[in-house]
Amino acid sequence: MRPRFILTVFLTLILTTAAAQNSQILYFMNLPQNHLLNPVLRPTNLIYIGLPGLTGMNLNITNNFINFSDVFSRGLEISESTLAFIDPDFDRDKFLGKIKDLNYINPKAAVQLLGVGFKSGEDLYVFMDINDIAEVNVIFPRDLVKLAFLGNEEFAGQTLDLSSVDADFNYYREIGIGASKNITSRLRFGAKARLLFGITAGSFQNYALNLKVSNEAVNTLETNMAYDISGPVHFNSDNKFDKNDFDSEFIDSDNGVSKFLTNMKNAGFGLDLGAEFSVNDKIVLSAAIIDVGFIRWKSNLSNYEAVDTLELQGLDFEDIYEGRTTIDDLSKGLIDSLQNAFHLTSPEKPFTTKLPVGFVVGGKYNLNDKFSIGILSYSKITGQQIREALTVSANMNIGNKISTSLAYTACNHSYSNLGLGLGFRASVVQFYFLLDRIPLSWKKAGSSNGTFPLPANWNTLNTRVGLNLVFGNKARSNY
Repeated sequence: MRPRFILTVFLTLILTTAAAQNSQILYFMNLPQNHLLNPVLRPTNLIYIGLPGLTGMNLNITNNFINFSDVFSRGLEISESTLAFIDPDFDRDKFLGKIKDLNYINPKAAVQLLGVGFKSGEDLYVFMDINDIAEVNVIFPRDLVKLAFLGNEEFAGQTLDLSSVDADFNYYREIGIGASKNITSRLRFGAKARLLFGITAGSFQNYALNLKVSNEAVNTLETNMAYDISGPVHFNSDNKFDKNDFDSEFIDSDNGVSKFLTNMKNAGFGLDLGAEFSVNDKIVLSAAIIDVGFIRWKSNLSNYEAVDTLELQGLDFEDIYEGRTTIDDLSKGLIDSLQNAFHLTSPEKPFTTKLPVGFVVGGKYNLNDKFSIGILSYSKITGQQIREALTVSANMNIGNKISTSLAYTACNHSYSNLGLGLGFRASVVQFYFLLDRIPLSWKKAGSSNGTFPLPANWNTLNTRVGLNLVFGNKARSNY
């Protein structure tokens, strides 16, 4: 795989940086999609239908250590060769001061292929969703970043524990069926069962990873790792990624891609549970546990392991600053060393991945039947990390003709995030657009031919857009 391609993918994940959390601004809006955050929630309309591909598209990407202002500097032409962090004048101390003990990059995208919901009887609400979901999660420790910027001299003679390094991805389809119903006049309960069908995944197991730093340019890496892949690809030993790495059936068959996207051999199960309690006519409390589930991967398997001690070229940006090497050469040496460490094992072994569990706790105060103030906490457990976001919002729901929400969110070590949600209905068509994290500070980047504004401290964003067909649009008096 070419180093330039890997670097480009890495930077794309950073520079499209959006939030790792769900669309929290959605929670208190009168939209059918709010049951994605808590299965107890339901809209005021009697029936909703989501059209394939149009009913909901959601982008969630995050990192907790870098902003636009750390990547581009004013006056720099935006290109791979002029990135701020490999510029000699880059303020390394300021940047390294932002680095956390554990740093992550976590992009996620979801498309709602189909949605149906309807009211039955006095208070029963039933819904079904089909969603395609893709997610990547990369984690690495502070010392690895410091080593890249400060070089071997800072750590010479030390052994760095890199057992927290992780890199997983998965793409799966879920078919969810759920319902919510009043248990008492004040208590409502909701649940959603989800059948999961894995399409492709990569699961990294880091049993031990220690880097012995020397006074020279070459370090020693002690590895005990494994990487399991489910997908139509098997990496060759020539360190080049091309079409020969794909299964011939996937490349040559007329329906290879179709079979790949409709694979149902990797099955799993998921569950969401939620509850809502009306303290009185003004105060409503709610809570949920979502994304509890797993997928067992059994098809298109390839398993790799690295149990070895190898020499690893030092990743030192100082060599780039002083012109002794290039980012291409530096990354190529690193990638070649890691690729040579992994070996294909036999026989092929199935593996299991778990969904990142989410905990939701919310409350709202109804000022009247149209306006409310809400507070929402969302915690996501990914591996050994807990990622928390807290949102305070002012909400307006005029039946289901107009639904708006203005929100402030603290998450990702960022505290200047405003969000806006807008939904409105024209006849039976309901349009909605949500932007959870609106950047408040901006800077300019570009070239001598002109500059343009970019968000300066933007490492949190969440956007969702779509439309629904809604029928029976008489608002409930107790909404």
